[in-house]
Amino acid sequence: MTTKGTLKEETLFSKELGEEVTLLIYLPPAFSPLYKYHLLIAQDGKDYFQFGRIGRVADQLHANHQIAETIIVGIPYSSVQDRRGKYHPDGPQNKAYIRFLAHELVPYLDKQFPTYQMGLGRGLIGDSLGATVSLMTALKYPHTFGKLMLQSPLVNEKVLQAVRQFDSYHLLEIDHIIGTSETAVKTTIQTTEDFLTPNREMAHLLKSTNSDYNYEEFDGDHTWKHWQPYIAKMLVRIFPS
Repeated sequence: MTTKGTLKEETLFSKELGEEVTLLIYLPPAFSPLYKYHLLIAQDGKDYFQFGRIGRVADQLHANHQIAETIIVGIPYSSVQDRRGKYHPDGPQNKAYIRFLAHELVPYLDKQFPTYQMGLGRGLIGDSLGATVSLMTALKYPHTFGKLMLQSPLVNEKVLQAVRQFDSYHLLEIDHIIGTSETAVKTTIQTTEDFLTPNREMAHLLKSTNSDYNYEEFDGDHTWKHWQPYIAKMLVRIFPS
């Protein structure tokens, strides 16, 4: 029995986005079409495999029987402009990207692989703007995406308003982290933003809901140095064996 999963690359044409979307697909060790699998979709997909080492982390967790059998699908971005356009709540392709995740990617993956075809069988993970679009997608499609792993999301008034207006938190499991030094984060459009204060405000709101919610602050800044060590912890919490 192999102890390492396999990583393959596929492309899917999105009518919503009008472009080919690259998919990095991790199949866990001893993958078999005879069994059912959970599904985790990662924004910033290449970063999660490269800087987050999520494939190696998943291999270790599967080997130790610490997480449920889970397929991980990473969606890379082509440029920082492409990323912002799709992930930021005000991005010109944001709504189309969210529709792509729910209406095109999920049906494609459910057809390709033996997945649990329900909300709590699927998760979204992202860092910074990738976490923001993951959250906004689950708030729009909670029956499709029931598990969320949010690493230092950008939280603005549009996000807080969506969190306040959402009324089906019983459908969601949310794991949320932010660094105590994330008070002056330089963004890709060369602004400096306080990420910590609005994340704390969002955490206060989410703690008052009936979601399965875990919030944690780490001693660190807005970098992979601090996000990477939490990937294993979050996977174990969100996809327990």
